[in-house]
Amino acid sequence: MTKIVRWDPFINMTNLQNRINRIFDDVARSRDVEDDINIYTWKSAVDIYDDKDSMVITVELPGAEKKDISVEIKDNIISIKGERVSDKEVKEENYYRKERDYGSFHRAFTLPSAVSSDKVMAKFKDGLLKIEIPKPEKDKPKLVSVNVE
Repeated sequence: MTKIVRWDPFINMTNLQNRINRIFDDVARSRDVEDDINIYTWKSAVDIYDDKDSMVITVELPGAEKKDISVEIKDNIISIKGERVSDKEVKEENYYRKERDYGSFHRAFTLPSAVSSDKVMAKFKDGLLKIEIPKPEKDKPKLVSVNVE
């Protein structure tokens, strides 16, 4: 025997309204966070991971040149800035489709602990910027030997 369930025609409308509200909340929140970044035209993809002795930041910068990229560390914040210039040889009216973004970019990340900026290594090859930030001695795990009595 099956139960009779009362049908509410507006239950789906409530769910839809909640979804729409969440979308608008997410957009409003992302605007607050990224107001300073909105003046830039594109955002490069970034991977940040922990290595044995360092923290590594890898930034995709296809089409950018080394001379147009700068990395700065100040007050435990690493800033990566630069510019990717469009191909001036092709006229705008000759494009069938243009999806790649050009212009200035800026990414900034808070570092987990104080680092000495003189030990940071940055390499740029094949459109990838790889930044290695050595961990401070205090953050590295210490091996404690156990003595037998």
